[in-house]
Amino acid sequence: MSIREKILDLLMNADEPMSVDDIARELGLDPRESKEIYRHLEHVARTARGKYGMTLLMEPPVCRKCGYIFKDLRKPRKPSKCPKCGSQWIEPPRFIIRR
Repeated sequence: MSIREKILDLLMNADEPMSVDDIARELGLDPRESKEIYRHLEHVARTARGKYGMTLLMEPPVCRKCGYIFKDLRKPRKPSKCPKCGSQWIEPPRFIIRR
């Protein structure tokens, strides 16, 4: 199985949303490769929709200091800092695949 197939399978069978670090840990990947996993998630979303009729859902990142929710992200990623308070203490987005 390719890395994308493994991510797809993992998120389709997950009981609750997973962060990129959770995905890396489950698949035995280096967490420092998170940017690569975010790129894979874009393709996983297309495959889930086209091949399985399912949707990749994302819980948006949240600032742990002020509670700001990053609702308008164009691509899945973890923002570097909060635009409201400037904090870098950001809860990463979480993903799951559902019908």
